[in-house]
Amino acid sequence: MTVALAHERIEGPSADAETVVLIGSLGSDRSMWNPQIAALSAAVHVLAVDLRGHGRSPVPPGPYSVAELAEDVVALLDSLEVNRVHLVGLSLGGAVSQWLAIHRPERVRTLTLLCTSAKFGEPAQWLDRAAAVRAAGTASLADAVLERWFTPELAARDADLVERHRRMIADTSDEGYAACCEALSEWDSRSDLNRITAPTLVIAGRQDPSTTPEDLKIIADGVAGSTFRVLDPAAHLANVEQAGPVTAAVAAHIGSDAYAVGRAAAHDAGMTVRRSVLGDAHVDRSIAGRTEFTAPFQDFITRTAWGDIWNRPGLDHHTRRLLTLAILTAVGNQHELDMHIRAALRAGLAPDELAEVFLHTAVYAGVPNSNSAFALANAAIAETESGTS
Repeated sequence: MTVALAHERIEGPSADAETVVLIGSLGSDRSMWNPQIAALSAAVHVLAVDLRGHGRSPVPPGPYSVAELAEDVVALLDSLEVNRVHLVGLSLGGAVSQWLAIHRPERVRTLTLLCTSAKFGEPAQWLDRAAAVRAAGTASLADAVLERWFTPELAARDADLVERHRRMIADTSDEGYAACCEALSEWDSRSDLNRITAPTLVIAGRQDPSTTPEDLKIIADGVAGSTFRVLDPAAHLANVEQAGPVTAAVAAHIGSDAYAVGRAAAHDAGMTVRRSVLGDAHVDRSIAGRTEFTAPFQDFITRTAWGDIWNRPGLDHHTRRLLTLAILTAVGNQHELDMHIRAALRAGLAPDELAEVFLHTAVYAGVPNSNSAFALANAAIAETESGTS
């Protein structure tokens, strides 16, 4: 018997827009798709669901099967009078999406599979996990799951992100989690992948220990005409760690306005980094002071400087701070330099490091500019120490 799934439906730009269904990982709720929801809804209706046993959906006693989880989604679509959809599934959600594409192909326009598998290891590991969760609860394994969800580098620089997802795991029903483990224990779609006819995009995370790129390649090789991508860096929740590229890839695959959606995704990713580097207070002041005339420039720097350059994996934010301070000192841009000095101090950069940057710049870019930088930093340090900054 199916259950009525909790869900969130975000209306697209027009009544006749197509629908994208987002189905998440074991131990998640529909908020895991927040990086995609706002951007995709610029072009399509978005339906994010909580699978049975997860989020606010009912928790019938287990065990469950992937077929039951999938039929719940079909029942939800029927209740909303939605016939065909673009399916996007990650991990357990990817298994559910595979089942639908195999057994209900008439309901699937396109299929996007992220960080999932045609077979999730051996049954015993899932049955053991189900027993452990029923005995000790989902909170007992939250830390171990988080180590698989995010790369160590992302976890180290965004403690708030990690804590939000720890709560997500711990808030998942013990029985719901365990019963879905039992569903995964029996899942094996390998012999049926050639039955999938929907245009299929397969995305792996290079650092994902749960569903490796090799696991995703099996799916890509089994689905005729599929497209295969590997994102780096990305662990199991690639849609969070690589939010912009995932959103843009999904938008392009489903045939929506990829340009508009990609811009929206880049803006959202950039705003997150901008707040992380400059602080909420500064960014809030900038937004409050935005006018119709300056809005395009604000959008431009958020997407390009913060969403692209500051978001690249080649350098960490600490190194980029030091480079920015050196460059602004060298070119004599005192307004931007003062802003970045204060942001660096708020983020915990030591005054000694500032001094080293300005001394180094003095050798290669000139003493006068470094002298001005020392003066700005001295004033900022004094204000920080007195609590007036």
